[in-house]
Amino acid sequence: MDTKHLLGSHRGRERNCSVARTLEILSSAWTFLVIREAFFGIRRFLDFQTELNISRGVLADRLEWLTSHSIFARTEYQASPKRFEYRLTQKGFDLYPSFIALMKWGDRWLWRGKPPPLALHHKECRRWIDPLTVCSHCGEIIVPEAVTYHDGPGAGTTPIWDRPRVRRVSDPETFLRGHRCSVARTLKIIGDRWSFLVLREAFFGVRRYDDFCRNLGISTNILADRLQWMVAEGIFFRSPYQSHREQLEYRLTEKGKQLYASMIAMMRWGDKWLSQAGPPLLLHHNSCGHNFHAAVVCDCCGKELKAKEMAYRSRDERVTTPLEAPTPAQEESAAK
Repeated sequence: MDTKHLLGSHRGRERNCSVARTLEILSSAWTFLVIREAFFGIRRFLDFQTELNISRGVLADRLEWLTSHSIFARTEYQASPKRFEYRLTQKGFDLYPSFIALMKWGDRWLWRGKPPPLALHHKECRRWIDPLTVCSHCGEIIVPEAVTYHDGPGAGTTPIWDRPRVRRVSDPETFLRGHRCSVARTLKIIGDRWSFLVLREAFFGVRRYDDFCRNLGISTNILADRLQWMVAEGIFFRSPYQSHREQLEYRLTEKGKQLYASMIAMMRWGDKWLSQAGPPLLLHHNSCGHNFHAAVVCDCCGKELKAKEMAYRSRDERVTTPLEAPTPAQEESAAK
């Protein structure tokens, strides 16, 4: 789907980035939440609406958007009257590691010592697990300090398109609708495109306000809002870099650094599905000396986690069974 006509004119250029391309699709809180419910097995319009307490118009828009980008395949399950359901395609299923990485971060940082709301059961090894984000080459847990970058085959620049102004969700409780899991609480903090992109720049080593503004083409008031919000949430801390205290830079806290797993999981998805010329950026793991991609794996057996091989138990004992993989017919329908 060509969306450039919806974005208006362009101003300057920005470097190609699989995270940014991913976020062009996952561009709103509702988009994240609809996909999250699909990972819990929700397929039908009324069930999405009931779980999320979302208006029909907003839900219809999000489902149409995700279907147009082949995240969902729309299939008929009743002929008279016609009724449809929305099933994840393989492209949609491949977003699962990104959601698990978001959930893992929320489990660690947002429950203040309480048990997280959702436990993960890996059907492959029949254990309750704690997922890890590791180097695909050596299996070591990835930390941002151990990674360097260089241009990939898809490197280059594309126009910066003017976009409608995006505000953070005015009611953070929106993120707590539907199935209880830490993805929702994580999205309360970073659940919009600009917040993710500010974080991306921080992982590239950007610290100063003017550099964030120049690299992102972001308006000063939006940037100030995102930085202030993430300082308040403990993602960044302010540090003076000149003798005058008003000259400040923004450095990631340990809490902020651990969002790196989510970023590189999204990068892997964008590299696979949205970068026809190849990855714009290659990640190099200094510890093992090899290029790598993020692998979200079981801490018990080491295998990469797949949505259809997982089950869940919530603190209220609500159990969700594994999802079914998309059929070839559903994949063919999604590709049309």
